[in-house]
Amino acid sequence: MNHGKLVFAQVMQHLPQTTFHRCVARYRGERRVQSFSCLDQFLCMAFAQLTFRESLRDIEGCLRAQRPKLYHLGIRSTVSRNTLANANAVRDWRIFADFAQSLIGIARPLYVDEPFGVDLKDTVYALDATTIDLCLSVFPWAPFQSTKAAIRLHTLLDLRGNIPTFIHISDGKLHEVSVLDQLLPEPGAFYILDRGFIDFARLYRFHLAGSFFVIRAKSNTKAQRRYSLHVDRSTGLRCDQTIFLTGVYSAQDYPAPLRRIRFRDPATAKTLIFLTNNFTLPAITITELYRCRWQVELFFKWIKQHLRIKAFFGTSENAVKSQIWIAVSVYVLVAIVKKRHKLPGSLYQILQILSLTVFERTPLHQLFSQAWIDDVDIDSAKQLSLFN
Repeated sequence: MNHGKLVFAQVMQHLPQTTFHRCVARYRGERRVQSFSCLDQFLCMAFAQLTFRESLRDIEGCLRAQRPKLYHLGIRSTVSRNTLANANAVRDWRIFADFAQSLIGIARPLYVDEPFGVDLKDTVYALDATTIDLCLSVFPWAPFQSTKAAIRLHTLLDLRGNIPTFIHISDGKLHEVSVLDQLLPEPGAFYILDRGFIDFARLYRFHLAGSFFVIRAKSNTKAQRRYSLHVDRSTGLRCDQTIFLTGVYSAQDYPAPLRRIRFRDPATAKTLIFLTNNFTLPAITITELYRCRWQVELFFKWIKQHLRIKAFFGTSENAVKSQIWIAVSVYVLVAIVKKRHKLPGSLYQILQILSLTVFERTPLHQLFSQAWIDDVDIDSAKQLSLFN
């Protein structure tokens, strides 16, 4: 008989539990709690993320069916739908937000040498936001339009490993450019932004901090050319210029020179104009950096398809934010496990296998090595013929 750990427990053993308990104590998460601890709540919600559960009743039914194994999963209390719903609604979501940040701090060094498409040693971030539509009558605390509610996930993605380093959850009315005020610019890092983030006063703050940005220019941006550099037009480049802003307010907000690069995409024949405060990288590298911004769009698509962040187990603001932060924690945790165990395959493939094997006792390295064993060629002469 195999007395090894369950697959779910093997994954969860990578959680820094001391850090988790510190986060719980910081926000007094277990004040007046007798049985169902914050760790039990986290493990139940993580189980729901890994196995794609649909509702609280679904979580309760699946875990109660495996009641003899709950202790080995790390869950020390009986799982009840009402208890879990109350915990999600009452216990401070900042517990799970802080814990997710600690997991991000563990994951980023593991992916520091991960390639991302551009030969650049500096840290590169992509900033964007995605909207999750909700029902206004059920989620009145998240106004968006007159007949619809929504929440918006503002995410700063480290392109090395696609690890989210900053996430801000707001209602749908908050404009994405406002999130720039909450970011602490990292000197020497590159920030890849879409043109919705154009605010020259905020961008100048990044410039003064020693950070670099690459952003799409708007068609009505007023500027005066000072210098032009030679470009290789066969690469799609059309111009590489040093400019000064001439708009009434933009010139006051950003008094320093900017670099303007015009690029014609050979694949789509679309002309793109980029603004950056970096004058040392080749112009073609700047265009390649912006192309990598698409990874944050793929990240949003991935988490919406493979994590439970579009259908929520609770309707309160605290429950929604708790579920999202636990989903982020699970995503980062799987990324940590993948790197530490050197698992083959993508995060999607790993999640699919984990969803089917959480109650098995197979060691992780053996579980995933079996999943990618090549099919053995079978002698066709020993097979029965289906057709004569």
